[in-house]
Amino acid sequence: MTWAPHVAIGPIVPADLPRLFAWGNDPAIVRHNEAFLPKNIEHERDFWLNSAGDRTRVFFAIRAASAPGVDSAQIIGYVQIFDIHPIHRSASLGLLVGAEEHRGRGVGKAAMGLAIAYCWRHLNLSRLALSVQAENHAAIAVYTQLGFATEGTLARAQFIDGAWVDLRLMALMRPERAAITDGRPTAGS
Repeated sequence: MTWAPHVAIGPIVPADLPRLFAWGNDPAIVRHNEAFLPKNIEHERDFWLNSAGDRTRVFFAIRAASAPGVDSAQIIGYVQIFDIHPIHRSASLGLLVGAEEHRGRGVGKAAMGLAIAYCWRHLNLSRLALSVQAENHAAIAVYTQLGFATEGTLARAQFIDGAWVDLRLMALMRPERAAITDGRPTAGS
């Protein structure tokens, strides 16, 4: 597991499936990502737990860091890294803080920061993209604080709960490195 001051990201395990399934079947939660369609438990099990053979995606559970009275084993959300393209060194990101009591407390920002660091350090990616509903101002503010820039808007891209929703496209480029080894700049720095 990787730790931030109050958040950890790590593997999704079978014990997480009931909460993931519940979040996927809650229209109030789902509406921030897609139109609601009831989920099937077997499909969800395959989706979340059988990604080992798919090198285009990595999923992390978000857990609260240990503190008195906090169950750090309980999943409180997830980060998805998907559409990983090794040639173009790019991927897309998705985030959900499913546990309502953890929303608005910096959990999403900390977890996304850990996921970004993972993408730079372990996947050697150069570009990360995401889409967010244009009316989700809190998420847009977090992504902007993390360095994401708006690249455009997809007008009327989703039909959610009887209304058309615009999507804002955002991206983050890997910061240029001023890496120095044994006193000499490396290629590209």
